[in-house]
Amino acid sequence: MTVQAHILGYPRIGDKRQTKFALEKYWQGKTDKNETLTKLNEVFTTNITDQIKAGLDIITTGDFAHYDLVLTQAVAFGVQPPRFVGAEKLDTFDRQFYFARGRDSTKVCEDTPALQMTKWFDTNYHYLVPELDKNQTFDNTDFSQIIHQVKTAQQILAQNNANNPLKVVLVGPVSFLYLSSIIKDKEQQPESCGCGSSHVDVTGDDEVKLALLDKLLPTYSKLLAELGDLGVEWVQLDEPILSLDLDGKWQQAFERAYNGLQRIPPKIIVASYFDTLGNNCRVACELPVSGIHIDITRTNTPKQYVTQVIDHLPSHKILSVGVVDGRSVWTTDQASAQQILAEAYQKLGERLWVGSGSSLLHLPVDLAYENIPSELTGKLAFAKQKLSEVVICAKLAKGEINADTRAVALNLSALTDNAKTRTGEFTKRYAKQQERFNLPLFPTTTIGSFPQTAEIRRARADWNKGNLSDDDYKTAMQAEIQKCVEEQEKLGIDVFVHGEAERTDMVEYFAQYMNGFWVSANGWVQSYGTRCVRPPIVVGNISRPNAMTVEWINYAQSLTKKPMKGMLTGPVTILNWSFAPSDTETRDILRLQIADAINEEVRDLQESGIGIIQIDEPAFREGLPLKAANHKHYWEQAVASFKHSCSIANEDTQIHTHMCYSSFHDCLEHIAGMDADVITIETSRSGLQLLDAFKGEGYNNAIGPGVYDIHSPRTPPADNMQVVIDEAVKYIPEARLWVNPDCGLKTRNWEETISALQNMVAMTKALREKYAK
Repeated sequence: MTVQAHILGYPRIGDKRQTKFALEKYWQGKTDKNETLTKLNEVFTTNITDQIKAGLDIITTGDFAHYDLVLTQAVAFGVQPPRFVGAEKLDTFDRQFYFARGRDSTKVCEDTPALQMTKWFDTNYHYLVPELDKNQTFDNTDFSQIIHQVKTAQQILAQNNANNPLKVVLVGPVSFLYLSSIIKDKEQQPESCGCGSSHVDVTGDDEVKLALLDKLLPTYSKLLAELGDLGVEWVQLDEPILSLDLDGKWQQAFERAYNGLQRIPPKIIVASYFDTLGNNCRVACELPVSGIHIDITRTNTPKQYVTQVIDHLPSHKILSVGVVDGRSVWTTDQASAQQILAEAYQKLGERLWVGSGSSLLHLPVDLAYENIPSELTGKLAFAKQKLSEVVICAKLAKGEINADTRAVALNLSALTDNAKTRTGEFTKRYAKQQERFNLPLFPTTTIGSFPQTAEIRRARADWNKGNLSDDDYKTAMQAEIQKCVEEQEKLGIDVFVHGEAERTDMVEYFAQYMNGFWVSANGWVQSYGTRCVRPPIVVGNISRPNAMTVEWINYAQSLTKKPMKGMLTGPVTILNWSFAPSDTETRDILRLQIADAINEEVRDLQESGIGIIQIDEPAFREGLPLKAANHKHYWEQAVASFKHSCSIANEDTQIHTHMCYSSFHDCLEHIAGMDADVITIETSRSGLQLLDAFKGEGYNNAIGPGVYDIHSPRTPPADNMQVVIDEAVKYIPEARLWVNPDCGLKTRNWEETISALQNMVAMTKALREKYAK
């Protein structure tokens, strides 16, 4: 009897980020579509070939999205929000970028605010949120991109003399609707946010979403039928919301959906991941499909979990066990895996499949490009290496090979002291800070980074290669900082930033200067679209041997009389955006260790005369466990670690934090508990919906709602920006409102940056006149 080995998905950026560079050149008009598609197809071919060479039994395709898989399906299903006028003139290739970026690089359509972007469950990957209305239809379908992948994969298989069955990955119908947003009727909308619609939270308007299911199912049936006609044997329908605490109406939606799809030719395997099925176990096991996939890498009791699912699973169905962690760069514990899989094999026989827990999208592509420290040799595995691990685990299940008994473990020491808290309450602190800085009404600032120009990247590359001395590199970065300060002076910004020219990434930078981290050279992971990051890897106890930012910030402050913000990344975000163990106890220790290191940096900045310090926490909500039972502990630890990170701050030192692209409706009390003096949040891309969170509960500290979307190249007019502030004033007194973009500006060029900030400052001056009266 055979045990089928497969994966749930694979990185699509390429081992040298070929996809990123090809698309960005296309958007800039430097290459045409055919050349771009050729570059993309090269990466796709490598992805399929890697699976074949690794020895996987089933080859996975359909997941090679050019920007985001949810977006790919929304476009394929004919979903087109009304504000994207003329989008129907574009093919699916250009249309998806228009929706994602708000700009059509073919120049056929005018700029418009892009789709909302938010986190994919508890990862740092962002998906584009489909916008639906209650009368939504899914008639204008175009499956060409998906079909092209299938045909190309079949050609690659033939060229390699391989006859492996294909498995096509799609987002399942129930999760697709659950993760979408619903556009309110015009009569229900508040003042326009500039995007032409007012969106509700992605988990809201359940009745409308569920009512759309019957309209959506025929579209899935049509696509499945076309895949069946092409000879596709398996379709993997991703239903990650099965790992959430679903109520009865969503559980019933699963039964309704899959009863409607059960007669379509390809065999269906429903995949859940990132946590256990929990109270959805019976629902998932009883779906009228050929099999289900579970992720056992995110539970402390994997053996019991597998046993529970097998006990519920009908005797004719396949169980795919995700035993290779799709979110960990550490090698798989083969001994533990064999124990679990061998027992499952005895019960299931050839009905057992072995796979990755989730898509390998969340990992760097290939370890072969790294110069690995000797102490880490044999302990790491990136996506390409995980392919071989899946094949090994399938053999372990049958007892064909012996397990490698090496296990990777971190030996950590908890801090001797408990988390500390800053003294003073907000009202008194804010008064002292205002006395110190004398800021005007609606103070203007930016989130931290300014454009990472080609000159900056070239200098950094030369420095890393040894072609630029330390002194010359420092001079080059100081010149960029000086330019940043001069531009802010011209613009009339109130609180300056130094622009972060010396930083590649807000987490990677700090990891380089802390003990306990290893940073790879080429371990890039997709965050959204063409934006890639290199998550550092936790290898031991974390501490800060020396100051990390003080010299750069002090240099910037020496160039201006305006207050200069010290820019730090918070402990929650550094941990969440690093590769670290997933167990709660270890993460609690690491989070507080990082907080202690950041607190030392706050002390040194403060002692050097820096009076405003921003501790960014964009991943504050991202790490929230998927199961409600685990929320309380996470929030307590997250809030405590942030408060500890600035516990040394004096009352007249103003502490800022920044958060973006998450739903804050269910965590406002915890944001308030952080007690930052000023919080800046994303509001522009989400259609003001995040401001809704501040209506009922209120927020007593200062807040800067992002007035424009930096992830889009378009420059919004000042009146669009003012809508955000006019809406915010309804809930926050103007004396506690700040004006800022919704995120850092590193991905924009200087022309776009200056144009948008000029509008922002002009809008703020008009606001001051309006509200001063």
